[in-house]
Amino acid sequence: MSFKVGDKVDVLDEDLSGVIIRIKNNEVLIETNDGFELEFYLKDLIKVESTTDLKTNLFNNSSLNEVLKDKSTPKRKPVNTKKKERFQPTMEVDLHIDKLLNSTRDMSKHDILTYQLESAKRRLEFAIQKRIQKVVFIHGVGDGILKIELEYLFKNFDNIRFYEADYQKYD
Repeated sequence: MSFKVGDKVDVLDEDLSGVIIRIKNNEVLIETNDGFELEFYLKDLIKVESTTDLKTNLFNNSSLNEVLKDKSTPKRKPVNTKKKERFQPTMEVDLHIDKLLNSTRDMSKHDILTYQLESAKRRLEFAIQKRIQKVVFIHGVGDGILKIELEYLFKNFDNIRFYEADYQKYD
């Protein structure tokens, strides 16, 4: 399938659609219907044709026998996953300082907090770059300063929703 600038496209496996702005090698920059510019590979896009094109081309390239044959072949069964497994986070980031560093010797509380926040920012940017949908940041209880700073950090990123996780699971 050939794409050109201005084509309307849908993104496979995601609820996104938009218009192609730029094509470079196998990467395409689209402007979504919400006004965001996102980059995808050509293989992840499908061209959206107008309804008049669909009506005229619907059965042009296939006969009734081909359609019946295609319908009779068994489709792949969906993988049964438990409800809990479907909603498990795909990435967990433990910000307890003993998980990040071997030793905190000669570090002030401010230095530790700064290191934890920098680690959180790096991991968040990584998750955004890799399009990881869910990330859990484990910060512990303590005085709550790290939690407040994390909330401030998350507010600086567009399109990020954050909320507290289950305390029993992440203590």
